[in-house]
Amino acid sequence: MDNTTPPPPPWHRRLGAFLARPWLGVLSRTLAAILGGYALAAASAAFLAVALPMARSQAVLTGMLVAIALCACAALWAFATRTALRAWAGIALPAALFWLGTHLLGAPA
Repeated sequence: MDNTTPPPPPWHRRLGAFLARPWLGVLSRTLAAILGGYALAAASAAFLAVALPMARSQAVLTGMLVAIALCACAALWAFATRTALRAWAGIALPAALFWLGTHLLGAPA
């Protein structure tokens, strides 16, 4: 009895074929818009609340208003870029910089 079935492709080819599906890019961009936008908004609101040279209550309100606009811009950015990786990088890098700036200014946790 002759077994003529070809062997399965290696695991890395199967993984590459799975990751090349278009719906995964849409899912990644959606998660970048939702989760990354939230992280960017939270980090920018905290940074502006600490960094703005005005009364603390006014700085917090200003930071929250700017954060709403940044969250909307993050969602637009996530779907306007060429790749999902660029979408994640374009949202995560500013969020990390805002977070770092907040901690460097000595904001309490």
